[in-house]
Amino acid sequence: MQPIFAIALFAALVAIASSAPQGGNTPVPILSSQFDQKEDGSYSFSYETGDGIKRSEAGAQKKIGEETGSTSNGSISWKTPEGKTVTITFVADERGFQPKVTVS
Repeated sequence: MQPIFAIALFAALVAIASSAPQGGNTPVPILSSQFDQKEDGSYSFSYETGDGIKRSEAGAQKKIGEETGSTSNGSISWKTPEGKTVTITFVADERGFQPKVTVS
């Protein structure tokens, strides 16, 4: 083996080994979870995790002219590392996706 090739191979192996994930991720518990789907196509769900994430959504089928579409509304919130709460609420309907973001 050529010395330069051996050095390049060694450097590549070191780079690969050092880019591997370090340590394990701690599993986050799911504190609550709910899902409901009805025969008419409407649905709702929500969940909350142990790290402060909260998510909820509800949706339904909607007649829009001759077409059938869907509408949904919901929210998601989480805490930033600085302790602020970020909340995104949204409506999605025939006018598109309409999010609103608040930070408190």
